Amino acid sequence: MPKKAKELSAIEIKGLTKQGLHAVGGVAGLALNVAPSGARSWIFRCVVGLNRREMGLGGYPDVSLSQARNKARELRDKVNDGIDPIEERRTAKKQLRESQSKKLTFDDAAKQFLATKKSEFKNKKHAGQWESTLKTYASPVIGNEYVSDIDINHIIRILEPIWFTKTETAKRLRGRIEKVLSWATVTKYRSGDNPARWMGHLDAVLPMPTKITKVKHHKAMPWQSIGSFISDLKKRDGISAKALQFLILTAGRSGEIRGANWDEIDFDSKMWIIPAERMKMDREHRVPLSKEALKLLESLNKDPENNLLFPSNSGRILSDMTLSAVLKRMKIDATVHGFRSCFRDWCAEYTNHPTAVAEMALAHTIGNKVEAAYRRGDLLAKRKNLMQDWAKFCNTAKMKGDVISIREAKS
Repeated sequence: MPKKAKELSAIEIKGLTKQGLHAVGGVAGLALNVAPSGARSWIFRCVVGLNRREMGLGGYPDVSLSQARNKARELRDKVNDGIDPIEERRTAKKQLRESQSKKLTFDDAAKQFLATKKSEFKNKKHAGQWESTLKTYASPVIGNEYVSDIDINHIIRILEPIWFTKTETAKRLRGRIEKVLSWATVTKYRSGDNPARWMGHLDAVLPMPTKITKVKHHKAMPWQSIGSFISDLKKRDGISAKALQFLILTAGRSGEIRGANWDEIDFDSKMWIIPAERMKMDREHRVPLSKEALKLLESLNKDPENNLLFPSNSGRILSDMTLSAVLKRMKIDATVHGFRSCFRDWCAEYTNHPTAVAEMALAHTIGNKVEAAYRRGDLLAKRKNLMQDWAKFCNTAKMKGDVISIREAKS
């Protein structure tokens, strides 16, 4: 036990200016240290077990004499109870640092999640859609919230305003928030249930998306009208019109056509081979090229410095509105994607080609899991005949009578 010192007053403390350690009394072990620079600070010294301890209690006069004595009394009580105040402080600081290091806001979590998952996205546009929806709808509500503090009430505040008016967007947004929070759980930034999960959670407070949305199909031209349309389309100059014609002949998607490049065309095998990363289902797709499709490609002016089949005037990929603009100028009330419906309807209503062949030509997935598990080929030989028949029909069929009204059809 340190020797009991005389209890100094506040006035006496103020007069201590000699360099060194001055016991101030009142609490055993409390002293005022005067540094060579003249700066003064409080020191508390004690013995815990076999260890001598010395703790700083703050500078003087920021910490007054009475405040220093109160702090020293609290520490003395801990020492008497067998608690090492130095170790206790170290442990508290360590826990605080660990706690702070695990504090991550939702916006920062989303950035880190997207950075690790970027390679899984099909293209930059897909990644951009992720960032855009989270920034537009989630960030204003939970962007600055720690992921560890986010609960179902936050998620409902995000989703409710758009659940009935923008159901498809809300559905995708919910899934994206769920994935970000799942990542945060696995990386130990949060624990417990995921408040954005649907089954057994949000489905109890929000209606099923399928119960509040109506399927809106792409407008499609009747297959009986395709011959006359192609005839008019051929009369139009410009790369967009040629791209649209190629899209119809191959039953492809807009993005597949606009991003097509010469390296994907095998003239020897008369094949267009689209790599997996450019396909919706992430699988390579081989498209047999009909005589008409090959003739169209041969008519293109190939630029040795540009690999795109259908480059824009600036040499870049055509925008997704370019092909639609061709239809608009021709006063056709249909969508570009609707030509896939037109092709599918023609297969079903005009030909004897099997359904499986038509679906494979459209690069659709096989709905029956058992059939999908056993099918290994892509029905290429049969699809060659199908695509040639389609091209022949497109280039020879004539529309009978007046203009046939456009109808709604599935893609």
